[in-house]
Amino acid sequence: MAINRSVGRSAVSVAEAHLARVAADGSSRHRYLNALLEGSGTNTARDIADSVHLLCGLHGSPPSLVELAHQIAEAGPARDWLARAAEGFERERLFLVRLTSAVGPLPSTPGAAETEAAMNAQRNALEILATSERRGCALGAAAALVGDWWPIRRLLDRAAARAGVDSPAPALPDEASVVAVIEAASDTMASERALGFGGEQLLLQHRGLFDLLEARAEARGDY
Repeated sequence: MAINRSVGRSAVSVAEAHLARVAADGSSRHRYLNALLEGSGTNTARDIADSVHLLCGLHGSPPSLVELAHQIAEAGPARDWLARAAEGFERERLFLVRLTSAVGPLPSTPGAAETEAAMNAQRNALEILATSERRGCALGAAAALVGDWWPIRRLLDRAAARAGVDSPAPALPDEASVVAVIEAASDTMASERALGFGGEQLLLQHRGLFDLLEARAEARGDY
């Protein structure tokens, strides 16, 4: 089992470090996502629609980050897992695209040019992660996306319920498979570091997205 000794005072497995990273730094901890999940104000529908549109802007176009990672993966457990993950995320992507149409148009918001620039930068960052030649980086990003999608899926499910759209059953790999593939793929210190970097950067992009959504909601105000 690969061991990452840089996390805490005790030896922690790379998979445990990954799960802890997603739990501590993932979307579930972002105050704006939680506000969207719990909100019931007059602007809630508009803010949720805005979130769905921008999530689609980041993850709605094929090929997904997971598919890109699968395309460059070497034969072995990581490639096999990425194939399953890519298939599952494709279903999520199609749900997201269908939902984007159902929630109505993108809410009018000041700073459209700045939003587009930020989204372009985020899409470029995800593509770089997914196609990185550093062994473990793309897998780390894909595994973080799978783990961090669960709180995002809660938001999509809420948007679907409000729009009268049926939510498909979740199709992403479970946590046990994530642990198994990370442990199998993290067989050198270099791959451990690359995997951690990929995961950290994916979570950073998601936090940046919810920061942007929060700023857009504030810019709209009660307009």
